[in-house]
Amino acid sequence: RRFLVLFDFDETIIDESSDDAVVRALPSQRLPDWLKNSYREGHYNEFMQKVLAYMAEEGVSEGSIRSAVEKIPPSPGLLGLFEFLQSNLKHFELAVVSDANMFFIQTWLEHAGVRHLFWKIFTNPASFDDAGRLVLLPFHSHLCSRCPDNMCKQAILREYLSVRQKERGGVPFQRVFYIGDGANDVCPSLALGAWDTAFPRRGFPMHRLLQSEAGKLKANVVPWVCGEDIVDCLKKVVEE
Repeated sequence: RRFLVLFDFDETIIDESSDDAVVRALPSQRLPDWLKNSYREGHYNEFMQKVLAYMAEEGVSEGSIRSAVEKIPPSPGLLGLFEFLQSNLKHFELAVVSDANMFFIQTWLEHAGVRHLFWKIFTNPASFDDAGRLVLLPFHSHLCSRCPDNMCKQAILREYLSVRQKERGGVPFQRVFYIGDGANDVCPSLALGAWDTAFPRRGFPMHRLLQSEAGKLKANVVPWVCGEDIVDCLKKVVEE
């Protein structure tokens, strides 16, 4: 496998936020204002821990949460992108890097029939306890000032590239492709090299912020609206 493809999850693989989707499993289908107002900038993981605890108190079952996640639609053309990657797996290694959580991501990928495509999922741990509550934890701690306190995707990217190069007998990936949409996808994009490509979803925060960071960016930037935009680019690379 010569190329590494990294995917964000929310609003990249799927077409909305998984956190917003599961809130619809509540009897009221919305969070109370006191809970919404408790969010602090940069502490989203902590906020979602409270949301999931509240959902358990309101009697939302594991089955209801699973069903809500499975119903989330993929982003336009993403299943076509997965089909292309499936048929070219000898060239590509895939991983997810997401600030969602392991239960949501595993559930959705398995339901969509694409879990087997991914070597690794980097995300916040989450599992159901004996009381039936989905318990969410932070992924790691880090020293990056631009990222949320529980996850720096650049730190994950750098460590993964280092580990995989050793495992591959010292051979690095020829190119890295990073597909995302959000503000927290900018930091890993800044670690990409001149041969690599950042794919920001057009009109989303990652796209706007990368335009303002253009001077610090070495990678190519290819905005995408649907999966076919990414397939077109990857096809050319495979054919080189």
